[in-house]
Amino acid sequence: MLELENVTKLYKSGRGAEDISFALAPGEVLGLLGPNGSGKTTTMKAIAGLIPITSGSIRICGIDALNNREKALRHVGCLIEAPALYPYMSVRRNMQMAAQFYDNVDDARIDEVLRMVSMEKYANDNTRVLSLGMKQRIGLGLALLSKPKLLILDEPANGLDISGMMYVREVVKQAADNGAAVLMSSHLANETGLVATKVAVMHECKLLAVATMEEISNSFELLEDYFISVVGERR
Repeated sequence: MLELENVTKLYKSGRGAEDISFALAPGEVLGLLGPNGSGKTTTMKAIAGLIPITSGSIRICGIDALNNREKALRHVGCLIEAPALYPYMSVRRNMQMAAQFYDNVDDARIDEVLRMVSMEKYANDNTRVLSLGMKQRIGLGLALLSKPKLLILDEPANGLDISGMMYVREVVKQAADNGAAVLMSSHLANETGLVATKVAVMHECKLLAVATMEEISNSFELLEDYFISVVGERR
């Protein structure tokens, strides 16, 4: 579903992401785990075509995403950083605006997604009056709108309360159960471990290790212990 090979994006500051390689299959949830500034968002932006890469290759559903970006991104739904919303439009109107970019999204699908993210009660409210957590739910809904084969979520629990975080986990698991590949980032090991099937440790712009949760749990009691072990070995 997703293949990265030696993807590098470096900024003038020297920050970014360097030599990133991993693959993601249908039904898998890969958690990018690392502190702020480790390269997680840069990697996701590169996959989503939001920034040009310095070198490497990206394939989405077998399509070269660098040379055929529009075709590749038809299979992608993403929430990267804060959701881009029209503040003086209603939640429903924001959904309708996004739906114009897809062939398979109608009002019935919008209603379905609003229910999925528990925002149906606020469908006619302007987004400017909503809380950060509610806006995050709308962003998640926008990412799910087209039933993507690849779902990219950058810190999806940002701004959410406990119940909201639990809901995000269920949405992610449901998407994976329906055959989507999910790439999500977090700096919280516990939150990542609750939903990911694989974990990729990122630190100082590099991908240090990738392992399944089963492999990790066979050797470590906590995901934090695995992270510290991997980072400590590379220092």
